[in-house]
Amino acid sequence: MNAMSTSAPSRRRAQRDLSTAPLLVAARGGRPSRVPVWFMRQAGRSLPEYRALREGVPMLQSCFDPEMLAEITLQPVRRHGVDAAILYSDIVVPPYAAGVGIEIVPGTGPVIAEPVRDAAAVAALPELAPEQVAPVAEGVRLLVERLGDTPLIGFAGAPFTLASYLIEGGPSRHFEHTKALMRSEPELWHTLADRLATMALTFLKVQLDAGADAVQLFDSWAGALSLREYREFVLPHSAKVLRGLAEYDVPRIHFGVGTGELLTAMREAGADVVGVDWRIPLDEAVRRLTADGSPAPAVQGNLDPALLGASWPVIEAEVRRIVAEGRAAAGHIFNLGHGVPPGTDPAVLTRVAELVHSLEP
Repeated sequence: MNAMSTSAPSRRRAQRDLSTAPLLVAARGGRPSRVPVWFMRQAGRSLPEYRALREGVPMLQSCFDPEMLAEITLQPVRRHGVDAAILYSDIVVPPYAAGVGIEIVPGTGPVIAEPVRDAAAVAALPELAPEQVAPVAEGVRLLVERLGDTPLIGFAGAPFTLASYLIEGGPSRHFEHTKALMRSEPELWHTLADRLATMALTFLKVQLDAGADAVQLFDSWAGALSLREYREFVLPHSAKVLRGLAEYDVPRIHFGVGTGELLTAMREAGADVVGVDWRIPLDEAVRRLTADGSPAPAVQGNLDPALLGASWPVIEAEVRRIVAEGRAAAGHIFNLGHGVPPGTDPAVLTRVAELVHSLEP
């Protein structure tokens, strides 16, 4: 059982009393005062205030400006009244900070200057030192001072998703280079994934030491794998990250896209809260997660983000359905099944948050 302890001592000194914060209560399997809600990519291009602040500032530069990082993270909390802030960052921030040549190209995503595809490239991959992400830590400290009773969720990319970017050289649809290396040179793959797990763990510990209240490990592209591949090549490394945070006694959320067949393994990796994308209902996700006799988990999700552009009656019906299905879980955190699309009307997100808060937990 991977449920978090409610009695184990925390490594860090408590900075705020968030014992009744709905998100943290739900994540621990308790009954919150309301259904908590936040949105993946809630801080970003859907907000005009974000676009104004970021104008002329490259994405990765903004992730290392403590004041800008804090302000961008706060914007959706102010606007939407959500129950958590998610640290404004990017999956490739840790390797970029460590010295890997990475550029985020508008309209494309992260592009790697020299893809990592052989033993020499893996050996040359630098380690991440905490001081290399000191500006992120400072941004977290600013957020802890300004968020009041709203929890802050720390952020990192999981080893497989990080590896896929480094190996492919950028975003990919089929992950041909990644799967070829994984299957043809498993020892080299495990060496690379272990180094990236250490990098992600360092990054998350920096955030927690600065005051973050929960973490989410994004394995965005793990759904490209079979369950057998996931268990052999991914699970040990995600577990290194998530279980490596156990001493902090904070909720650990684990999320991937297209991972309906991987949910049990993702929970085994050390997730306290299992993120579910829009492809399967939450009650079905709970059924799969309890089929082996495990206790009901806490889950997060899972409105299809594409529906944010639908008519309000369609959105309202989906929100009500999802909240009802989420009651099968030990705790439910309402979210999307992936990130907010850039063209979303912010007023729709605010209205969704208000509706979720009006419904019975």
